[in-house]
Amino acid sequence: MESVTTRRDFLSLAAAGAALSIVTPGIARAAETEAPTIALPSAFAADHAPKPLSFEPAKLNGLSEKLIRSHWENNYGGSVKALNAVKQKLSVFLEDGNLPAYIYNDLKREHLLRTGSVVLHELYFGNLGGTTGPESALKNLIASAFGSFETWEKEFRRIGAGLGGGSGWVTLGLNLHTGTLENYWHWDHQYAPAASLPILVLDMYEHAYQMDYGAAAPAYLDAFFKNIQWETVAARLDKALKLLAIARQAG
Repeated sequence: MESVTTRRDFLSLAAAGAALSIVTPGIARAAETEAPTIALPSAFAADHAPKPLSFEPAKLNGLSEKLIRSHWENNYGGSVKALNAVKQKLSVFLEDGNLPAYIYNDLKREHLLRTGSVVLHELYFGNLGGTTGPESALKNLIASAFGSFETWEKEFRRIGAGLGGGSGWVTLGLNLHTGTLENYWHWDHQYAPAASLPILVLDMYEHAYQMDYGAAAPAYLDAFFKNIQWETVAARLDKALKLLAIARQAG
């Protein structure tokens, strides 16, 4: 993987870098020298739109078109609509001086939940649609963190199996604070490790597999691995490693 960070590479990572600069201020300082000032959207903008699928649902191996379309339209699409509704309420309620703070925070909790759902769903759908396995360079990189690629997959699958029949997510993430590439367990959309960039995302909510597999979560895990878009995973990891290099250079 190329290790040199270009101006275009940095711009493609701007949103993640801006958020992580709160955790690692050095990233913000590095950003000032790497790229021009970037205009950020309003925090209260209620204009989120569903991101189209990057693959043809009918061509997945072991995941039906009916399942994928229902998941995308109803679960993910519902979260996009809910996030917009929450943001509209936030901008109004903020100006209400008589509204108790704890009531406002109830809405902020929903904001956190819906944001997580939208982001994780987009990353999940974004790493589907593949038909081939990972290239050796990616496998070797993952193996360097876990001892072997097989060990990584074993743990990733085990976390997923443990969430079967309930709710949650599994992610492979690169933590920009610790520099660690590791697997994470998420109970719901709110749980996310600080300063970690998701590299591979697995949806373990029952809506992600029940239509095809009922309660057979392990069978869904097998199908998921058959459809991973490894080129997307490699691209995410490459970008994350470039951000990590910036963070380390900035001290």
